[in-house]
Amino acid sequence: MRRFARIVGLVDKPNVRKLHSGAVPLVGGISICITLLYFLWDNADLIPHTDLYSLSILVLVIIGALDDKFDISYKIRFFVQALLSIAMVEVGNIELSTIGNILGTGNINLGIAGYIITVFAVIGAINAFNMVDGIDGLLGGLSIVTFAGIAFMMTTVNHYDLAYLSIAIIVAMTPYILFNLGLLGRKRKVFMGDAGSMVIGFTIVWFLLLSSQTGQQASIRPVTCLWLIAIPLMDMTAIMIRRIRRGHSPFKPDREHLHHIFQRLGLSSKQTLLVICGFAALFAGFGIYGELAEISESIMFASFILCFILYATLLSYVWRITTFIRAFRKQDKPEHALNG
Repeated sequence: MRRFARIVGLVDKPNVRKLHSGAVPLVGGISICITLLYFLWDNADLIPHTDLYSLSILVLVIIGALDDKFDISYKIRFFVQALLSIAMVEVGNIELSTIGNILGTGNINLGIAGYIITVFAVIGAINAFNMVDGIDGLLGGLSIVTFAGIAFMMTTVNHYDLAYLSIAIIVAMTPYILFNLGLLGRKRKVFMGDAGSMVIGFTIVWFLLLSSQTGQQASIRPVTCLWLIAIPLMDMTAIMIRRIRRGHSPFKPDREHLHHIFQRLGLSSKQTLLVICGFAALFAGFGIYGELAEISESIMFASFILCFILYATLLSYVWRITTFIRAFRKQDKPEHALNG
């Protein structure tokens, strides 16, 4: 796959936003997709409509690879993602039909609006995981937190098929993470690419809808799904709101994501990875605890909104905060040196 990537020019080269060294093959997502398709070929009964899901991720990996190669317009990507979400509803009958009792006034059924909201939810989840892929191991680490959370929740309600598939995806992603982090040698380094991030985002939203909406597999409350993808969802939403307030396109890339902030504070890439994945695990753990302890959906939803408001507020003042922390650390260093 690495040789193939270099032959066809499917490599990621350094630029203003991408500070890695050398041209790195973008084959991680393609490899994971091939592995997953092969696994589903032998285990087609693990989830409903396996053929539709398999075709969908195949389409996404092709579009993602074309985007990695030619940098196609986001409008084309959104159009394809919208078509796949419509197929998910029309053919797979997988739809966001209820958001639960998040307001404390009773279960909220979306009715006909659920169709449109499902389309936006699918596009949002795909791009949330696409946008968070900024440092080595981060996309893999965050998605493993989510898949592990789904697997755990499914085992508590005896839905072992979806749990088994979630664990299989984690296993399939493990070699990629080892390569991506350079643990098998810097020369063997690979990136996920848009092909991989879109497949992962689509897979996660498919699993969450399958496990939280009406039907045989529905077993967790919709509000719990928010906690399982808290970091990618908060980061994408806060960044897009900030771009719009500045008069910029919400789809214009920049260096103001959560991982960029931690790095400006002086953390290394690996330290940033551990901190962000740690926060993601805490959010997911709290969501799972709320599910198992049967904490009110309205309380869980209000808690999530409060966390998002805090996150968005801190992001709005990120430059002041980072400047203050840097100045404090510079003043603190001589004191430590004298004490030493």
